[in-house]
Amino acid sequence: MEPLVLTDKTVFPSDDVIFSFIGKNREHWESLMKKIAELFPASEGQWNYYNDGKNWLFKMVNRKKTLFWIGILSDTFRITFYFGDKAESLISGSDLPDSLKQQYLTGQRFGKIRAISFKVEDATQVDHAVKIAEIKSKF
Repeated sequence: MEPLVLTDKTVFPSDDVIFSFIGKNREHWESLMKKIAELFPASEGQWNYYNDGKNWLFKMVNRKKTLFWIGILSDTFRITFYFGDKAESLISGSDLPDSLKQQYLTGQRFGKIRAISFKVEDATQVDHAVKIAEIKSKF
């Protein structure tokens, strides 16, 4: 996995900082944030620096429930969703690409949860992220 780039605890990830790293993928960041705000009006994003990973991560929360996490990479960003076993039937029965379904079904377990994680580099991946957020909101 590519290393995250927001490693300086003293530099808060403002829009200018984020966009300086993700470059042309700014449009996908803005599109994702707009679609999430429309779908989940109570949602709120927050940046936190985590000492264990020595990185800034963005957490999107909807009514106290975490929808997803984002880490900034060089030239793009990675979005990660965590699900328990109860989500298996919804994910398996969704119209998500088989690669994302398989990532969840066969992926490494972290206790009782599994992840779906991918880089966002085009509009299709933004749409996948929104669909997965909708599934996540049901749990």
